[in-house]
Amino acid sequence: MMFKILTLNKISKTGLCHLPESNYEITSECANPDGIILRSFAMHDMELPGSLLAVARAGAGVNNIPIDKCSEKGIVVFNTPGANANAVKELVICGLILSSRKIYDGIVWCQGLIGAEGVAKAVEAGKGEFVGPEIMGKKLGVIGLGAIGVKVAHAAHALGMEVLGFDIIKKPVDTAYKQVESLDEIYAGSDYITLHVDVNAATKGMINAAALGKMKNGVRIINLARGELVNNTDIKAAIDEGKVAYYVTDFPVEDVLGKKGIITIPHLGASTPESEENCAYMAAIQLKDYLETGSIVNSVNYPNTKLDKASGKRITALHKKADGLVEKLDGIVKAKSVAYNIRGEYGYTVYDVSDASCADSLKAVDGVLVVRVI
Repeated sequence: MMFKILTLNKISKTGLCHLPESNYEITSECANPDGIILRSFAMHDMELPGSLLAVARAGAGVNNIPIDKCSEKGIVVFNTPGANANAVKELVICGLILSSRKIYDGIVWCQGLIGAEGVAKAVEAGKGEFVGPEIMGKKLGVIGLGAIGVKVAHAAHALGMEVLGFDIIKKPVDTAYKQVESLDEIYAGSDYITLHVDVNAATKGMINAAALGKMKNGVRIINLARGELVNNTDIKAAIDEGKVAYYVTDFPVEDVLGKKGIITIPHLGASTPESEENCAYMAAIQLKDYLETGSIVNSVNYPNTKLDKASGKRITALHKKADGLVEKLDGIVKAKSVAYNIRGEYGYTVYDVSDASCADSLKAVDGVLVVRVI
């Protein structure tokens, strides 16, 4: 079978080469794709084609994808957690040092010496304005201990920092950091704070006046996760008051540009060739596996489900979570083997069968969204 894959951003060939031309038509223009691969393209205003089976985000964040709409239409959305973790980790370490040593301010000041007489003497006379502390021996608070947060914790620990970590999920014991029970412990105990959580109702604007008030004077905050995690008005006020020494953000918007004490980076967290290749590879493999075998790995809206392929045909059904629904499906299908999982309000069932003629009957069951025969 030939699958049509629409790319909405430039995707690394390292990933796309795993979608062979014999089975995949890859294009940047297609009216009826089976799958979409993208990076940062905003899909919220996009009309979702009726042919669309899956969307693969070459990256971790999926804020640019209409998850609820995709779920209702039976479109599986994948992301690539961990594929860009090292790239982001390295930039966090860069941000820690930039926010400490006043390197950014010093570089800008040096550019103002172009054409001046006695540059070397001016540098020696002026460098005292850019003295800043070392990070060794300081406390770093890591909010979010996922793939990136843990890597940051280990790197910071190796540089001699004392690391406090917070996550809503209890992690295994790790000698690189101490996992604390509350955000307040992070706020009160950290000289530096780095954010590594998604944006949701609980986290949007979490770094606000109330949170900042609980922090040490002179705290330095690194945000390479999501711009919406930080209330820009509140953090600017905290900088003016001396509560925050520096804020490093990978998400520049107009109201933080040119503000003393704010270092803006143009969304470079995952912008390395290695990261882009890793994300593209992972996205392509997950999309390929789903289209060809029905297996789901790293979906953000449907449950991870895998079933070793038996002989014969495979029927897959994406459906709502509803009392008795799976029992109805099982009553229709004479399966050799079956796998079933639930995530939130949605479920996924995979059947291996000798005869797939019952597929149309499955489609007629109330609550079933998409049925495929593979």
